[in-house]
Amino acid sequence: MQISEILSQSKDIHQWIVDKRRTIHRHPELMYEEFETSKLVQNTLKELDIPYEKDIAITGVVGLIGNGGDPCVALRADMDALPIHEEADVDFRSEIDGKMHACGHDCHTAMLLGAARVLKQNEQAIDGTIKLIFQPAEEGGAGGKMMREQGVLENPKVRQIFGLHVTDKLPVGTLASKEGTLLAATSSIKILVKGNGGHAAMPHLTVDPVVTGSKIVVELQTLISRELDPLESGVISITMASAGTATNVIPPTMELQGTIRSLTSEGISQLQNRVREVAESIALANRCEAEVTFPGNDFPPTVNDAGCWDLSKSASEEILGHGMVEEMGPIMGGEDFSYYTEVIPGCFSFIGVGNPEMEAYGVHHPKFKVDEDALSLGTAIHVNTAFNALKGVGGF
Repeated sequence: MQISEILSQSKDIHQWIVDKRRTIHRHPELMYEEFETSKLVQNTLKELDIPYEKDIAITGVVGLIGNGGDPCVALRADMDALPIHEEADVDFRSEIDGKMHACGHDCHTAMLLGAARVLKQNEQAIDGTIKLIFQPAEEGGAGGKMMREQGVLENPKVRQIFGLHVTDKLPVGTLASKEGTLLAATSSIKILVKGNGGHAAMPHLTVDPVVTGSKIVVELQTLISRELDPLESGVISITMASAGTATNVIPPTMELQGTIRSLTSEGISQLQNRVREVAESIALANRCEAEVTFPGNDFPPTVNDAGCWDLSKSASEEILGHGMVEEMGPIMGGEDFSYYTEVIPGCFSFIGVGNPEMEAYGVHHPKFKVDEDALSLGTAIHVNTAFNALKGVGGF
């Protein structure tokens, strides 16, 4: 396809893409509960006469466009929302209290549906297969891992995979990424500090888990400031603390939860070991006991293949214009797109949805908003990337 055709066809369906996004936005669903969103995706693919498989990783959907054979490349979008009550001043705000598309996954799904429509319209020009992966549970549920384990990268085998994520930190019409490690490996922390509760007026008759837990929170920060090489990156954040039900009672336990971040899986493992050692030692010194666990999944870092980034950069510049695609540094956020790039080459990029005339609130904020002018551009980038990738992997 010519770039002019991709741009014009994507712009022609801009309002269609926006409408899809707003429908999804009004009805946010948390991880592995994306049943209505999955139905919307399935119905849209059916209307476009695109064959698909459903119920992968519970709610996931995979569409197929092309001749069904090699070479095969994939485009991925995530579908889940967050447990955040929306405060954004938009006409299509969430209709479900306590749930919101605060990370832009509604945009990701809509942009990929737009790409599905354009690609299907030009299917005769596709020499190979393009898989459209609509994935559940990116927000902590490791949906990418489950999709991978259930075979979405096989039959036919996916040679390369590409994904986009919206960001308010870039203006509309721009994109950024890099080769190598883009996003961090992540792990959750849970520390249960066990003491011996009693009357707050007689602390000498108790073993106070709150004071002990507080010492643990402070001391864990020295693992980053005093044990990690200053030229390396790592984060330990305790974000939740729970203890007690009355002001005059020292509780028997205190629970701490948080996150560990590193740019390598080895770094995560090392920090986990030290978190356990520090928490248990401080608890012992204060006559308490610390039960340290790392619940859920340890997410690997998202590492972009150099060739895929070169391809993605070139394809995006052809859509956005020269100078509108930039290199960025790694950030400590995590992404389960990493489960795909663990096993095949791929590239994950950030597309700008910022607008200086709009209030600026970042992802995961209850007032997060996007400039929807970016959506048809995202669709065009998906389409051009898929075509260019098929040309590039055709010799495999």
